[in-house]
Amino acid sequence: MRTKNTDTLPNEKNSDAVKEICTLIAGISDEKLIYDFFGCLFTSAELKDFANRWHLVKELDAGTTQREIAKKYNMSLCNITRGSRELKKENSAFRRVLEILKETTGQ
Repeated sequence: MRTKNTDTLPNEKNSDAVKEICTLIAGISDEKLIYDFFGCLFTSAELKDFANRWHLVKELDAGTTQREIAKKYNMSLCNITRGSRELKKENSAFRRVLEILKETTGQ
């Protein structure tokens, strides 16, 4: 069974590559190595987008309005709406990861 996120990848090879990277990262406990790997893998602009997407998920969870998020992170409402929809889905990966964050940080 494939999830929507992997279905949106252009082809099976790309999906397999993403799964492989996820598996590798899941087994790495060295935070600096993962950070350095992301720095090699992504451009500065891609890292900024990556970080902003995580910011928007946390902001939505905190109750920040979409317009406030758009202004704060210079993001389109379209991207924020997509994040909001993903967060509201049953068994949302965003929600599950946010819960892990809260458990590990005591928030």
